[in-house]
Amino acid sequence: MKFVDEATIRVMAGDGGSGCVSFRREKFIPFGGPDGGDGGNGGSVWLVADEGLNTLIDFRHQRAFKAPRGQGGMGSQMYGKGGDDIEVRVPVGTMVTNVDTDEVIGDLTANGMRMKVAQGGRGGLGNIHFKSSVNRAPRKMTPGTPGEVRELKLELRLLADVGLLGFPNAGKSTFIRAVSAATPRVADYPFTTLHPNLGVVRIGIDQSFVIADIPGIIEGAAEGAGLGIQFLRHVSRTSLLLHMVDIAPMDGSDPVEQVRAIEQELEKFDEELMSRPRWLVINKSDVYSDQDELHEVANSIVARLGWTQPWFLVSAAGGEGTREVCIQIQQFFDVEKAEARERAEAMDDVRMRGE
Repeated sequence: MKFVDEATIRVMAGDGGSGCVSFRREKFIPFGGPDGGDGGNGGSVWLVADEGLNTLIDFRHQRAFKAPRGQGGMGSQMYGKGGDDIEVRVPVGTMVTNVDTDEVIGDLTANGMRMKVAQGGRGGLGNIHFKSSVNRAPRKMTPGTPGEVRELKLELRLLADVGLLGFPNAGKSTFIRAVSAATPRVADYPFTTLHPNLGVVRIGIDQSFVIADIPGIIEGAAEGAGLGIQFLRHVSRTSLLLHMVDIAPMDGSDPVEQVRAIEQELEKFDEELMSRPRWLVINKSDVYSDQDELHEVANSIVARLGWTQPWFLVSAAGGEGTREVCIQIQQFFDVEKAEARERAEAMDDVRMRGE
C-alpha cells in the first residue's frame, strides 16, 4: 500500500446565471415596461477539515469537483436560484497550494475549519436595471460571470506533538505500540513503514500527547530518495523529536553514523529542524545480557556524538525504559504550557497598563 499524503485536484466553481430580458405583459397595461430578473450566483467550492480522515488517498479516485451554476433570471422580476456550494472533506493538517502560482492558500489545522478555494460567479443583471428616461424598453442584460477554476495541490502534514525519527528497523513502530494504543506493523527485518502512524500517549488526567511514527528516512531523503520529502514534511509540525537508533544494527553499521546521516537530511530539508528539541533514544538494550557492556556501548555512542540533549536507553520490544521516556516528554510539554501561560499573562498586563 502506498501512503498518499499529496494530491492534485481541480476545483470549479459554478458560473453565474444570465440576466433576463422580459417585459411586463398584463391586461390593460400595454406598456408595462421591463421586468427581467437577475441570474443567480454560482456555487462556490469549500475545503473542510475532517478529523475522521487521515490520508488523501480518496483523491486518487476523484480529482475534479464542480459546483452547480446559477439559474438564469426570469420575467416578473424573478431572480434565478443560486447554485449550491459544495464541500470537499480533507484531513486535518492539509496545506493547500495554488499549482499555477505556487502560492500557499491556507492551512487547515483544526477539525471543522473551512476554506473557500473557488468563488462562484456572480449572476448577470436583468433588463430591469437598464430602464431610463430615454430607454423605456431596454433589451439589454448581462451574462453571469464565470466561476473560478483552480488546480490545487494538497499536502497532508501530521499534527503530532512528538515525531519519531530513525533508520528502518530502529524500532520506532515497536516503540509506539509499547507506549500507545496504536498498532503499526512490526517485524524483525529492515523495512520502511509506508505510512505514518499516530498514537495518543496518556500519562494522567489531562496529561497526554500525540506521537507520530515517521517512516524510516534514508540518505538522500531531502532530495527525494525513497519516500523522501513526503515524510520529512511531517516532521516539520512536531514540537519535539525523538531520534531512535538501534544499539546494534543487524547489518553491522555504526549507530553513530546512522544518527549523523539523518541529521544531514534534516538540515538539508530545513535548518530550523536542527535547532528543535531532539532527544536520543538508544533502542534494543535487550540484545546485551551483560549490563556493564550495555552501558559501556551506550555511553560510547553518546560520547562519540557529543550529545548534549537528554538521552535514554530502552528496549521497545520489552517495554523497558519506555514509560520513563514518556514521563519526561509530558514534563517537557507541561513546562512549555506553563511558560506559554506566563507569556500570555505578561502580554495582558502590558496591554492593561497601556490602556
